[in-house]
Amino acid sequence: MLKNSTQKTLGALAGAALCCSMAAAQTTDWLMSGGDVPRSGWNKTETILTKDNVKGMKLLWKTKTDVYPQGLHTLMDPLVVHDVPTAGGKKEMVFVLGVGDVIYALDSKTGVLAWEHHFKYEKLPPVTRPGADGAPARPAQTMPTDTRHYNFLNPAGSTDVPVIGPADSAGIRPIYVIDGGGNLNILSDATGEDLKPPIKTGQTSKFGLQLYQDSVIWAGRGGIFSTKISGPDYGKLVVSKGFGGGGGLWGRRGPMITSDGTVWTTIGDGQYNISKPDSLVLGNSVVGFVQKDGNWVVKDWFTPPNWDWLRRRDLDPNNTPTAFTFHGKEYMAASGKECRLYLLDPKNPGGPDHFVPFVKTPLVCNEAVDFASAGSWGAVSSWEDAKGTRWVLQPFWGPKHSQMHFPIENTPATKEGGVAAFKLVEKDGKPAYEPAWVSRDMFRGEPPIIANGVVYTWGSGDDTQQVWSDIGLNFDSANRAALANHVTVYALDAETGKELWSSKDIITSFNHFTGITVANGKVYMSSYDGNLYCFGL
Repeated sequence: MLKNSTQKTLGALAGAALCCSMAAAQTTDWLMSGGDVPRSGWNKTETILTKDNVKGMKLLWKTKTDVYPQGLHTLMDPLVVHDVPTAGGKKEMVFVLGVGDVIYALDSKTGVLAWEHHFKYEKLPPVTRPGADGAPARPAQTMPTDTRHYNFLNPAGSTDVPVIGPADSAGIRPIYVIDGGGNLNILSDATGEDLKPPIKTGQTSKFGLQLYQDSVIWAGRGGIFSTKISGPDYGKLVVSKGFGGGGGLWGRRGPMITSDGTVWTTIGDGQYNISKPDSLVLGNSVVGFVQKDGNWVVKDWFTPPNWDWLRRRDLDPNNTPTAFTFHGKEYMAASGKECRLYLLDPKNPGGPDHFVPFVKTPLVCNEAVDFASAGSWGAVSSWEDAKGTRWVLQPFWGPKHSQMHFPIENTPATKEGGVAAFKLVEKDGKPAYEPAWVSRDMFRGEPPIIANGVVYTWGSGDDTQQVWSDIGLNFDSANRAALANHVTVYALDAETGKELWSSKDIITSFNHFTGITVANGKVYMSSYDGNLYCFGL
């Protein structure tokens, strides 16, 4: 069940004229987290919202879903498809996955529910972790009765962002989503019904799914996984081989893919040991995988030379990287909780010893070496302006580093978080990051979307504390939820970082590890209390 409220912000004649003018421009589909295979976060086709008119955005509607928190999660990144062939005619629809193994489809004009689909499955066996130095395995975690108290690192349920495929001859697109039982579901965007029976993979995904050629690809426990979705090998699961782990596979937008088909992901805190080529242990690294002999295998990687120092302080590179072309050559931008911004060559990301990046910046933030409430989290974004200048955007938590200076430093100065923008320039015949601007303060800066010269981002309001003086390190999510602030969405000038608009106090709850979506003149944002908000003109 959902509750919907719509604000009528324009008179009837003005509204009709606006709708008519917008209808012809509504051609954007936002089909995966980050919007494209390189996870750029750049909506290249948005034309309705501009630097000049974005200041006039208002709340168009707010819809309350019935999702119940698990850990700190509720709703994932919204996805948008126009011209969905519904029973009531072609409509633009918004699809959002809820952590409680449910996906909602809403009319983008009204926020009214069109359908919802609940996933049913057999639960996977509980995960046991090996003990240290050959000790017996530790018992599986006992889950609390109230899911709000779940560990924020293990919320269970469905937390991957779905991916939507191309339309068939009837205009129906498949929505691919992995449920909490490790089943790949294939749903109709028009009705929510199963287009095909779920494919049992036995592997869940915490973050966004990828769709590339004939496979759905994701990062899971043990490496990269994929499932064939067409051809004679339909339903075949391809697993990783020769990857010995090192830490969790992070990157909130999920794995990204460079032009040669290499799948890249970041590996969380863990050991680094390459003494066994058939079991590479690559903690704190950016790792590329390719298919070989029927498995995903490690192709190459970059590991910061201070990986062990980072590991001991829980400062892993947990962002989804992005890829782009600069002066005819492909590069990747990556970051993490230490808060440097790296430029990597995907053909040789770390040099002969895997420790030397192509370019790295000084520390942008995290002067306090804080593993929980500072650093860069989520994903790096990139776009190119009309002059051909390549920009890279790095979200961060906590204050800007005191020794990192930008030509434009917006106010109020960052204290709780923000977004840093860099231009990619050529110096001495080589690419280099040139600081451009840093945003105003926002309560935990999150991965931005760039559309038509405007940067859309948000302060999540998430209380990111993990250690308390009285109870120490604690993973009960209810502790953090009780202390959280609220979401504030921001629209910034993409060339200066100047604030053009904000949602102020409209959103009354926080959110955690989700994403913002901008498509066809509307901005979508969710909150912990199960609400989905839509802003527009």
